[in-house]
Amino acid sequence: MLDLVKKHAPVTGDQLAEHLGVSRPTLRSDLSLLVMLGMLDAKPKVGYFLGNVLDTGNRSARLFQSITVREVMGIPVNIPDKLSVHDAVITLFTENADTLLIVNDHKRFVGIVTPKDLLKITLGNSSAAAIPISLVMTRYPNIVTVLPDDSVLSAIHKMLLHQVDCLPVINPNPDVMQLPEVAGWLSKSNIVRLMSDASAAEQGEACL
Repeated sequence: MLDLVKKHAPVTGDQLAEHLGVSRPTLRSDLSLLVMLGMLDAKPKVGYFLGNVLDTGNRSARLFQSITVREVMGIPVNIPDKLSVHDAVITLFTENADTLLIVNDHKRFVGIVTPKDLLKITLGNSSAAAIPISLVMTRYPNIVTVLPDDSVLSAIHKMLLHQVDCLPVINPNPDVMQLPEVAGWLSKSNIVRLMSDASAAEQGEACL
């Protein structure tokens, strides 16, 4: 998306959606995040431009590059792969989770399931509630992940590149044949919170 803005700026949200082959509402959250991060600038009735955060000398860019995922990640909601779809739906709502991470008997990361996945399997399917969640989930390694020591900036780039709102954080595993362990969870909410804290700190410095 950033390459498209660089090439066509100023470009509207509708034009970006047309270039990417998606609907305008699909891009809304990504565009809002990019503007908040300073990666894009927006002018009403004109369009989007590249923001100055992409300049490596920019303070915001240095901040996101220097802070690791470990420092801002949240605690994921993990469920066992033998859990039923019915119980997964209950967990989703009781934990107020956007996504559930699935682990096996050895607490290894095996997949994720989203509300959209659960909606697809349950609509018009009276027997769906008893189906094991392992038959519904997206399986690892077909999932975009980050490591605890990755920079927040690299995680943001992954979110934008793959158009996802959150990323499972996994511990590095020297044995590539073995499934990884879940270390945490990084969402756009974590990043927005980081931005808010950084902004408050800057305002405090300015008052000194």
